[in-house]
Amino acid sequence: MFAFPHGFTIDGQGNIWASDANKDETVLGKSAKDANGVVRGHQVFKLSPTGDVLMTLGKEGIPGNGPDTFDQPSGIAIAPNGDIFVTDGHGKNDRVVKFSKDGKFIKTWGHHGAGPGEFDQPHDISIGGSQGRVFVADRSNSRVQVFDQDGNFIAAWKQFGRPSAVYVSRDDTLYVSDSQSNSTVNSGYMRGITVGSAKDGSLRAFIPDPDLAQADVSRISGASGIVADDKGTIYAADVGPHKLRKYIKVK
Repeated sequence: MFAFPHGFTIDGQGNIWASDANKDETVLGKSAKDANGVVRGHQVFKLSPTGDVLMTLGKEGIPGNGPDTFDQPSGIAIAPNGDIFVTDGHGKNDRVVKFSKDGKFIKTWGHHGAGPGEFDQPHDISIGGSQGRVFVADRSNSRVQVFDQDGNFIAAWKQFGRPSAVYVSRDDTLYVSDSQSNSTVNSGYMRGITVGSAKDGSLRAFIPDPDLAQADVSRISGASGIVADDKGTIYAADVGPHKLRKYIKVK
């Protein structure tokens, strides 16, 4: 059912939300058409824990920037009240789209640019912490942007590198993965996972990319997806080597 599965999250009821960020009729050298010639992609799916489709957002194979279309949606976050937030970020829309828990369009914010509240490839999104803020991995602007759930701009943090993924935990810890920085792209920052505060952006720890020595020859490596559990154990999905890493917090 997917042409290019990209981002996913799990809500409080154990449902899986996944985006299909199909670029066009070919993705990574493979056809995005099924056996019947249908082009997939540009959608977000809500799936039960057993894989049943419970909700579909977007129009299959049709890119757009309206209230019911996406252009390569990248990340999904679900608020405690069930509201749905999607970074519409691998295409040309450069926006966040908000829906009610039943899939009704509420609002959108952002467009292409580098100013406060503007985006250049918003690649991932997370909601959480004690303040329920929205954190967006504004990747090509090399910053994490922070909003309230109505889309009001709060802050932009450059100290987390060039973020591919963001995750905020209930104890206000912010986890950010950088899988693109090197000597020419976002120079001065290293690829890896940065751990900091979701309240003020202060930094606490850094885990270097396992392929750091190849950063200048690899376009992307390391974690493009990240999550942590309540014990601070970090799980990182590495795009380049196609591996999953696990880090245990040491006190």
